[in-house]
Amino acid sequence: MSPHAVVIGPNGGKPTVDLAEFAVSRNAFLPEHQPCQRLADSYYEPWERIVEQLPTHIRTGAIHNLIQSLPILSTDHLRSEAEWRRAYVMLAFMTHAHVWGGSDPNEILPPQITLPFLSVSEHVELPPVLTYAAANLWNFSCAGDDFSEIDDLSLLFSFTGTQSESWFLLLSVAMEAKAAGILQTMMDAFSAVKTRDYPVITKALEDLRRCIQGVGGLLERMYEKCEPMVFFHEIRPFLAGSKNMEAAGLPRGVFYDEGDGKGEWRQLRGGSNGQSSLIQFFDVVLGVEHNDHGSAGQASYHTEVREYMPGPHRRFLVHTARMGSIRELALAPPSTDEQLRMREAFVAATQALSSFRDKHIQIVARYIILPSKQTRPMQPRVAQGATNGPTAVTTPKRRQNLASSSSADMADDELTGTGGTKLVPFLKQARDETCQAGDLSSRTL
Repeated sequence: MSPHAVVIGPNGGKPTVDLAEFAVSRNAFLPEHQPCQRLADSYYEPWERIVEQLPTHIRTGAIHNLIQSLPILSTDHLRSEAEWRRAYVMLAFMTHAHVWGGSDPNEILPPQITLPFLSVSEHVELPPVLTYAAANLWNFSCAGDDFSEIDDLSLLFSFTGTQSESWFLLLSVAMEAKAAGILQTMMDAFSAVKTRDYPVITKALEDLRRCIQGVGGLLERMYEKCEPMVFFHEIRPFLAGSKNMEAAGLPRGVFYDEGDGKGEWRQLRGGSNGQSSLIQFFDVVLGVEHNDHGSAGQASYHTEVREYMPGPHRRFLVHTARMGSIRELALAPPSTDEQLRMREAFVAATQALSSFRDKHIQIVARYIILPSKQTRPMQPRVAQGATNGPTAVTTPKRRQNLASSSSADMADDELTGTGGTKLVPFLKQARDETCQAGDLSSRTL
């Protein structure tokens, strides 16, 4: 069946997209079931042993030797898509631990990681770097069936072992799960656009507004268990990629050594919530147009970042964009009460998305802008899972370099995110463009 298949509904009803063909589940862009908890074949125990104690190996400085001593493992023993995803996540975490886990960034990724990582990345249709899918979508376990219940979630892999890191990453999991059902609802709304079924479209837009508000409500819980200074100095550096990281010590990016004199320098974006397919889905269905442009000959950030989403998810966004435009319908001057209610519901949904982006800007202010201007006090803390008693947490040179390269002596508008963009201007422009989409007075049909 084509990945763009349309399935006829029950009893010959209206057509709906077969979301499963795009790896979209009842949990939206999260998996149908919790991610694989361990690779079944003992062949992969060398990987499992490193990642299960990754915070300790980083803290003690053992991570580089452990990775160098790994055998080069084949991907032939992976048995399911869930196992391919777990392998991708493990290799992504080991990659970033190797690059950023020392006093200075390590610009050479050895064949022990490079070779299997390139193979796994090709299979899951993602670049060989820590993406949002690796850090969030496929990096959790759940004690229940509702992935939006953050207190039921646990992190599979971590760089620091801190509660702040778990809360930061798992909150995004809960936010993704909060959108369960809205993708199908909006697909039905697109079908209703063709038949001008205004009540169905209005109800869908009202559901979308409530969904976005629910996602925003979870975002506001970031403050509960994620400490801004811990995030900025300990967690954020590990999420950075190798693109635009010259000042941090990676002028050429990272060399992916394939052995026997083969290899390639790569400059890749780091993990970022900008890689969430859910947020771009909201944009697509509401007709939000982002007008940012990349450098000469390069795609805009919103276009480029789709390459950091799982292949089926980015194809789903393309497919959705081809289905039509609710905004085009909302722009038409209303001649009935049904049309007026639909327009009002559309504007309310765009306002909810704009409000969500305002909340994101507030999070950035608290977790990046303010910590970038403060000197971090030294204090003893114990990394979660540590076994050697209290350890004074210091900020290695490479983290200081990374922080200074993206923040310390820069104006707010010059701060860069882990994805390599100028953070504040990017977020403000995205917010303003969302407001523009909800301004139906700008054009009449």
